[in-house]
Amino acid sequence: MIRADLGDQLEAFVMRLVASGRYTSENEVLREGVRLIRDREADLATLDQSIATSLAQAHSGQTKSAEEVFDRLERKYRALTGETE
Repeated sequence: MIRADLGDQLEAFVMRLVASGRYTSENEVLREGVRLIRDREADLATLDQSIATSLAQAHSGQTKSAEEVFDRLERKYRALTGETE
């Protein structure tokens, strides 16, 4: 069983959440908090992997010039709005 000293401010916050009826117990509040941290950590791991992949692609020359990317975007948005050049 994990026990934690939250400090006065966090403990008071948890107690207010339970007193408001939003959560049924202090344990429920803490479980929700840990779930949110777990999800954030998973998102950060995914972001880290995307960055590593992108850097590897850039280092191996798998890039496009900014001009090429901007031209493609401009064509795309002009097509969406029905504009011609």
